[in-house]
Amino acid sequence: MLRLSEIKLPLNHAEPALRAEVLTRLGIGDADLIGFTIFRRAHDARKRSAIYLIYSVDAEVRDEVAVLQRLADKSHVIPTPDMEYKFVTHSPVDMAERQNAKEAPRLSARSSLRPIIVGTGPCGLFAGLILAQMGFRPLILERGKAVRERTKDTWALWREGKLNPESNVQFGEGGAGTFSDGKLYSQIKDRKHYGRKVLTELVEAGAPDEILYVSKPHIGTFRLVGIIEKMRASIEMLGGEIRFQSQVVDFDIERNPANSKQRRIRGVKIASGETIASDHVVLAPGHSSRDTFEVLRERGVYMEAKPLSIGFRIEHPQSLIDSGRFGQFAGNRILGAADYKLVHHCKNGRTVYSFCMCPGGTVVAATSEEGRVVTNGMSQYSRNQRNANAGIVVGITPADFSNNDAGDVLAGVAFQRQWEERAFQLGGGNYNAPVQLVGDFLARRPSTKLGSVIPSYTPGVKLTDLSSSLPDYAIEAIREALPAMGRQIPDFAMADATLTAVETRTSSPIRIKRGADYQSINTTGLYPAGEGAGYAGGILSAGVDGIEVAEAVAISIMGALGKQTA
Repeated sequence: MLRLSEIKLPLNHAEPALRAEVLTRLGIGDADLIGFTIFRRAHDARKRSAIYLIYSVDAEVRDEVAVLQRLADKSHVIPTPDMEYKFVTHSPVDMAERQNAKEAPRLSARSSLRPIIVGTGPCGLFAGLILAQMGFRPLILERGKAVRERTKDTWALWREGKLNPESNVQFGEGGAGTFSDGKLYSQIKDRKHYGRKVLTELVEAGAPDEILYVSKPHIGTFRLVGIIEKMRASIEMLGGEIRFQSQVVDFDIERNPANSKQRRIRGVKIASGETIASDHVVLAPGHSSRDTFEVLRERGVYMEAKPLSIGFRIEHPQSLIDSGRFGQFAGNRILGAADYKLVHHCKNGRTVYSFCMCPGGTVVAATSEEGRVVTNGMSQYSRNQRNANAGIVVGITPADFSNNDAGDVLAGVAFQRQWEERAFQLGGGNYNAPVQLVGDFLARRPSTKLGSVIPSYTPGVKLTDLSSSLPDYAIEAIREALPAMGRQIPDFAMADATLTAVETRTSSPIRIKRGADYQSINTTGLYPAGEGAGYAGGILSAGVDGIEVAEAVAISIMGALGKQTA
């Protein structure tokens, strides 16, 4: 197979045009092209008057060697890379079953302990799936509920203002990504093509095939629910186990009496009081597991404060974004609802940028703690809601936590809570969110009535003045950034656009530092992973991190077994 990249065709090209371009690029006749498949399809909308589709395809030809030799100087024609996932190992039990052996190698009581995974977000799910596929039969612990029960609890907050602190947008099967746009792209370096494994497994579980080739794939919340359930079934069929409403409340860490710096995980304790022994614990708790972070700090697991971002959710008519990005091609079926990615560097040294843009979506209540308001964005697969929304957020560093004891590794958590509590107060103290029109925000006056844009946040909103909802430097930066962004997308700073406070959960406020072996730098056997541990941002990167950590766990287990049987 040959991979051809950077094939550029007009947006509304005829179907045979792509095949004709493949033949031209390869310099072969139609009879010599056995077939081709689209590997990637993107669009170039930099000029709204002429939008192009950009393809990469995998082509099968009759004399591949000769074609490659003839096109050796063409960088856009290469052999198709091998992107098939290959397992790094298999458990002794699994290998015995594969070989139809009468019995597996004898294991000591300690070595036969199952690996534990804490959390069923994308990272935890993919770590569990890979370990299960390798025959290690992981035990996955989730503090929240199964995804359909969790969905009911989430809707209770959205419709009735009733919060369940253990079952909400942040906690439960599927993690925070379940109630999002379901974006499946990332800017991580993925030389081993693990992202392809993530996408392939999602398709296997029911995601549309197009996520394998469109440049910015997404699934949407409703489809994610069924996909997550199928992934859980696959893990269980392979011998894994998932326990819901099983919050990990403590960690059993053994210290070497002769060397206090040598520490090893020996298991976890869950809320029921049960202690579960394991020498391998994957910690994938999500970015809002603040009580877990507190326990880790008390147990001496090394963590660092890291930068984060805070801001608002902005809403516009989706039609305005479509027109601003696609011009006369707005509404095109292939292009779909338009998205955007905007950045502005401010005079006060701050950077303001759009975050988690949700075309044709809604702003959702995303708090996990009582007495606090948090917003996030969500879209369905169709992306057909009236409004577009995105986070407009300001970069924050640990140096900004000075009012919250900057010397405390969890000062970022206190910082987030401070502004979440302020949003709760401004919203009326009932989980309604405070809202201000962009025109009023820029004019420094409170909003008293809505314009053409109706905020989508539920359970409800309260019009107010947002000038006290964030630090002064953040308010100043956003006031400067919105008109500047309006020069990139016409009418982005339209007076009737709305700002909903507050967006604080853009990323984890801490990083649980790990070494090259993916283990905590001061606690052997503990594998910090995913977004909550500070190593991912979004579904795809979290899934990739889960795969990498699962491989590290499997290699460690097999290494320990080798030492015991030597």
